[in-house]
Amino acid sequence: MSKVFVNIGLSLDGYMAPEGMTLENWDSPEYKEWGAKWGTMMSWILKQQYFRENLNFGPGGETGAVNDMLRYTMERSGANIMGMRMFEQGEVSWPDEAPFHTPVYVLTHEKREPWVRPGGTTFYFVNDGPESALEQARESAGDRDIRISGGANVIQQYLNLGVIDELEIALAPVLFGGGRRLFENLHQAMPEFCIDEVLNTPDAAHLRYVRA
Repeated sequence: MSKVFVNIGLSLDGYMAPEGMTLENWDSPEYKEWGAKWGTMMSWILKQQYFRENLNFGPGGETGAVNDMLRYTMERSGANIMGMRMFEQGEVSWPDEAPFHTPVYVLTHEKREPWVRPGGTTFYFVNDGPESALEQARESAGDRDIRISGGANVIQQYLNLGVIDELEIALAPVLFGGGRRLFENLHQAMPEFCIDEVLNTPDAAHLRYVRA
């Protein structure tokens, strides 16, 4: 059976996004310095050859263990799930060929027709709950895995459902001091995880946890 996994960047103090990183302030990265904070947290991925190729940023970029890890993450994914906030921010910043190349199920309270993008990405808008989105993602993914892309609230919902098999976290040496924290609003009975792999770089410690 396909696995359900999370692959995200995280600040040292546990935030997925800094304070001020909202759609309203998307054109003002200087607001509360959210742009600089986000850039520092995600600097590792901007350097990778595979990331540059996937977003059509042009040639160049680093190869090696981190690049191979990133490629594996994308190639294992047969479907993605995300929240409406993440989608709305991406809608104004992703290129026409969105970087997923899979079906993407967006959790929302609104009804909206699927949005087909070049390169194999289609966004489906699910308004009947996270369980429904996961069921649809499993059907689409086949024998490939399902990535819970974010944001924090969506990941928390799937942690509370007890369906996440793996956590891949790029822990960056930056302190946000506020924002959207990953590990909160969780039920007391959580699945147990154990460390499977650690890859240290100057920009981030790449941590992989699997269900114990």
